[in-house]
Amino acid sequence: MSGARAAAAVSVVLAAVASAGAAGRGGDGTELAVGYASRPALTHALAAGHATLVRDIVALRVAQVRGDARTLRSQPGVRFVEPVAPRTSQAEPAATYATAAAAEWQLHATRTDAVPDPVLRAAANVAIAVIDTGADVTAPDLAAKTPLTWNTRTATPDVRDPNGHGTFVASLAAGSVTNDDGMSGSGGDARLMIVKSGSDGGSFTDVDEAAGITWAVDHGARVINLSVGGPTTSATERRAVQYAIDHGALVVAPVGNEYEAGNPVEYPAALLQPVGSGGVGGAGLAVTASTLDGRRASFANTGSWVSLAAPGDHVLGAVSSASSTVTYPRSTLAGAKSGLYGYGSGTSFAAPQVAGAAALVWAANPALTAQEVAQILKETASGRGRWTADLGFGVVDVAAAVARAQEGVRGVGVLLGGQRVRSVVKLNWSGPGSGYTLAVTIDGGTVRTLIPNSVKTTATVGVTKGHSYAFTVSALDANGVTTAMSSPATFVVR
Repeated sequence: MSGARAAAAVSVVLAAVASAGAAGRGGDGTELAVGYASRPALTHALAAGHATLVRDIVALRVAQVRGDARTLRSQPGVRFVEPVAPRTSQAEPAATYATAAAAEWQLHATRTDAVPDPVLRAAANVAIAVIDTGADVTAPDLAAKTPLTWNTRTATPDVRDPNGHGTFVASLAAGSVTNDDGMSGSGGDARLMIVKSGSDGGSFTDVDEAAGITWAVDHGARVINLSVGGPTTSATERRAVQYAIDHGALVVAPVGNEYEAGNPVEYPAALLQPVGSGGVGGAGLAVTASTLDGRRASFANTGSWVSLAAPGDHVLGAVSSASSTVTYPRSTLAGAKSGLYGYGSGTSFAAPQVAGAAALVWAANPALTAQEVAQILKETASGRGRWTADLGFGVVDVAAAVARAQEGVRGVGVLLGGQRVRSVVKLNWSGPGSGYTLAVTIDGGTVRTLIPNSVKTTATVGVTKGHSYAFTVSALDANGVTTAMSSPATFVVR
């Protein structure tokens, strides 16, 4: 059904992944991520520390080894030594959903069903990589894509998915829209890569994630979906994400499902949309989950690092035939000739819809950069330039994003976000300009310029109780002429 070849930059030695508890100890025999300056330096460090190589991600100069952290850290040419960081899928178990809504309500909610057919076809020039637990490539909506497959743990094309998470995610990102069967993904005719980096049980580490990213990038992925997360980041993860960015790929990740358990910051999402950014700028997209009525799903994390939202509460996806019927109950899909389907919830399932949307934006305008694609998706989402901590810039509007992309780079506007902390407002903005002007209106009065023509993209402004403030940012060309303006960012100080 599909095949792949090993990337020269990634070599894999089979080994069991260390448990999170063992990884935390960092003692002799623990599996560690080791950054190194050169291959000879790694060879020397392994020999001196009597350590065992598990796998080597050559492109990142990061190796996963089994040995003693203190001994390895003392060797010349070793840049860092850290325990492997565990990652978990950002999904809740699939569940049967009784509703009067159409089965694939998500396509209407994101206006993917309004994207012109030529754009859906043009997406065949864009590859989406789903780095996950693998996929059931016999599922009709995935089989029709003849996906390129690779298992970073076994160095084979075998990506069978007893877990089920990867199959569900892949179908949402790039399930076939032309096979006249089952469901449709959000990416039109986008090519699909299935990269199995997680275990059958669903466990990942940052090294697994990094191996998947480098393989996908080296094989031409323009969009990378990482439906995993954890409460900490690492040098390994940061190197891998930067590798994707440096090669022009757009990385998409979910913000997590722990809102009712402390609402923690999750990685890699917070590497893509930094904490404190108010959804502006960043190197990728951090996605939260929305409901049928366009609100944030109750389980979905929220905060200053949310880029935008997509449906993630009881959405339809393909179910792996090898997955548990308890974790992924099968639901009847009217009109389906074959395959298995179910409904699932989680930010894991919101992210791939944004990945598919990104492929369609690139299909509409292949000249865009990854950052311009992300900017367009934010700017045209349901918030129409207004950001909130719950939904970021709102629910993705794919038809509007495609239309904006077809206008060209000049159609990209200015995004303005920010947060108030007591008597201070911290603002961030991004847009296509040689310079920017920041202005404010207080209590609906006259417009006052705070920062004239400047290359700055952040500002901290003091505010006073009893007043309302509406900030705007204008983008200027090289002659100082306004070319675009943000929507107001309004703060009422009580």
